[in-house]
Amino acid sequence: FCLMAAPGKVAAFRLPPLPTIGEIIKLFRLKALKQLSQNFLLDLRLTDKIVKQAGELKNAHVCEVGPGPGGITRSILSAGVEQLLLIEKDARFIPGLQQMLSEAAPGKVRIVHGDILTYKMEKAFPKHLKKDWEDEPPDIHIIGNLPFSVSTPLIIKWLENVSKRDGPFIYGRTQMTLTFQKEVGERLTANPGSNQRSRLSIMAQHLCTVENCFVIPGQAFVPKPEVDVAVVHFTPLVQPKIQQPFELVEKVVQSVFQFRRKYCFRGIETLFPENGRLKRTEQLMMTADVDPTLRPFQLSMSQFRNLCNAYRKMCDEDPSLFVFNYREELRQKKMTRSTDQSEQTEEENQL
Repeated sequence: FCLMAAPGKVAAFRLPPLPTIGEIIKLFRLKALKQLSQNFLLDLRLTDKIVKQAGELKNAHVCEVGPGPGGITRSILSAGVEQLLLIEKDARFIPGLQQMLSEAAPGKVRIVHGDILTYKMEKAFPKHLKKDWEDEPPDIHIIGNLPFSVSTPLIIKWLENVSKRDGPFIYGRTQMTLTFQKEVGERLTANPGSNQRSRLSIMAQHLCTVENCFVIPGQAFVPKPEVDVAVVHFTPLVQPKIQQPFELVEKVVQSVFQFRRKYCFRGIETLFPENGRLKRTEQLMMTADVDPTLRPFQLSMSQFRNLCNAYRKMCDEDPSLFVFNYREELRQKKMTRSTDQSEQTEEENQL
C-alpha cells in the first residue's frame, strides 16, 4: 500500500506484512511427508543464521533447493539478493510460495517445480556472472535445507560437478550452504584418525574447503526428526588435492573404505581381479608408499592422492583394470557355485 505523502515529500512505499510460515502451512494445509523425509524449520532466527553462513548475499544470485513453506526463502530475500531461483519437487508448496512472494519480491523470484537431482543448473543463472576458476567465487550461491533422503546423493553429484567444472560450477567456484544429518556433517569434515572419517570425507575435502558451521537441535524442526542437523558450507578449491578424474578417485576411495575396520590392504585388494590380486596390491601399496596395516580412516589425504596416482599409472598400463568390478566378480562366483550345486544335486538324483 502507499502512504500519502505530505506536500513536497516523496511518498514511501511499504510491503504488506507477510503471513507467517505457520499461517502459510495452515492456509494451504501443508504437512511434512515422512516418505520424503521433510522437516520444516519455522524459527526465523535460525533460518537467518543459516543464510548468514553463506556470506555476503547483497545483490547475489541464489538458488534455494527445496524451499518447502518458505522459511529460509524469507531470510534469503531479507539479505537483499538480486535474484532467487527456487527449485521445489513437491507441488503442494508452490501455491503458498507464489502467494507469499508475489507481493514480497515482485520480479525477483523464479519458482521451478522440479527435482534438483535432474534439474540442469548450467542455464540457471545469467552468463555475465561467470568467473574464471582461478578467480574469486562468483556472486552465485546454493542454499538448502535438504531432505535427508536426498542430501548424500546430491552432494556426491555436486562434488562430481565441481571436479568436472560443470552444472552449477560452470560459472566458477559456486559456494554451497546446505543442511545434513549431524552424522553426515561430521563425516564431511572428519580428519584422519577420526571414527567419522569416510568416503564422504575424502570426496568432499579433496575438492572443497568444507566447514561444519553449527548444529541445529532436532526439536527446532516440525516434525522433529530423530537426529540433530548440521549446517555445512562448501567452497570449491582452485586446485583439487587429488588431480585425477572423479570416477577414478571415487573407485579407489570406495574400495579402501569397503572394509573400514580392517587393514587398508584388504579394501585395496578389491581393485584387482583374482588372478594376480596379491602381487598387484603389493605393487600399488609400495608405489604409493602406504603402510598396508593402517586402517582406512587413518589414511591422510596425501596417502589417498598417492594411491590414486599409482592406480592411474597401473590403469594406463592395463586399460582393462579400471572396468574391473569386484562386486560383479563375487556375483559371478556365486552364480557359478549355485549352478555347480544344482548340477551336482541333479546327478545325485539320477544315481
